[in-house]
Amino acid sequence: MALIAAKRCFNFDITSLHHALILTNTIRVTDRLAKGHHYLKTLSFKLSPENNKQLNNLCGQLDENLHLIERHLAIEISHRGHTFKLIGPEDMMHIAKEFIESLFASESIPGPAELNVTLQSVLNDTKRENTEHKPLDQVSVKTPKVTVKPKSPNQRRYLRRISEHDINFGIGPAGTGKTYLAVACAVEALEKQQVRRLILVRPAVEAGENLGFLPGDLSQKVDPYLRPMYDALYEMMGIEKTTKLIERNVIEVAPLAFMRGRTLNDAFIILDESQNTTKEQMKMFLTRIGFNSTAVVTGDITQVDLPRGKVSGLRHVMDVLADTDGISFTLFDSSDVVRHPLVQKVVTAYEAYEATHEESYA
Repeated sequence: MALIAAKRCFNFDITSLHHALILTNTIRVTDRLAKGHHYLKTLSFKLSPENNKQLNNLCGQLDENLHLIERHLAIEISHRGHTFKLIGPEDMMHIAKEFIESLFASESIPGPAELNVTLQSVLNDTKRENTEHKPLDQVSVKTPKVTVKPKSPNQRRYLRRISEHDINFGIGPAGTGKTYLAVACAVEALEKQQVRRLILVRPAVEAGENLGFLPGDLSQKVDPYLRPMYDALYEMMGIEKTTKLIERNVIEVAPLAFMRGRTLNDAFIILDESQNTTKEQMKMFLTRIGFNSTAVVTGDITQVDLPRGKVSGLRHVMDVLADTDGISFTLFDSSDVVRHPLVQKVVTAYEAYEATHEESYA
């Protein structure tokens, strides 16, 4: 149904997109990540014949059509003229390339609302075929209070990669379980005595990382920014045990700025909201990791709160480390949202609305 709808919208070659979907299954079946290879790739291509008017229609006003494709297919798109560069999971890049080329070749390019619906249909068909052809092995994480089980193929991949890699990135919208699953892995590692401490880090962008004017000690200053991780710890270990471990510094909470100059050995380190790090902060954090340590970096590249003109360290690191073995990237999208069933619909509805309406609120 999605392919028929897409053909009706864009009049593009269904066979090409079908081949792309088959390629998706082939790539996932090989499961290169189990052999230690990373998931993020780069693909460049050029649209031809050159047509500036058609290119403008393809990109949309302020590149809104490209942003829609980015959000739905969990990739990053950049272009200079008719030359495009895609960064993301290898399987999705082939689908995105076919989609962009077909859109460019179509006689009539639809508006963002219609494009949003078609992209969601193509994405759902792709995920359905992947699940049917290659179900992933079940994994779970055991903590003192609960056993955490993944609720989507992406979450299963995420958990498996955390167990196999020392540095891991979980990137995607709110509600996809990036932070919760990372905390679960950290708690399990601590309970099994695989690490000696947990370190929870977050850039306090809202306070400009100048926390001195806030009342209380360091922990009390940073608490509001780390509340999601605290909530996960309370659920998995209980409030009393979590509080004792914090008092003994087995669980440490700190703003990112306080990591400078340290070497973190025998630790499980979680950097949350990493889209609000600068390039320099991200490099500083990644170079703090010592022996027998695991780091998980989570963030949403569509929710950057940095001052205008500042490049997100998370966006930058996706380019810098894309070809580095031993580092894993897992990209989530709205179909991975595991909160209340309505949350996924809310996320999708906001994406469609923001693509078709200019910001008009104070």
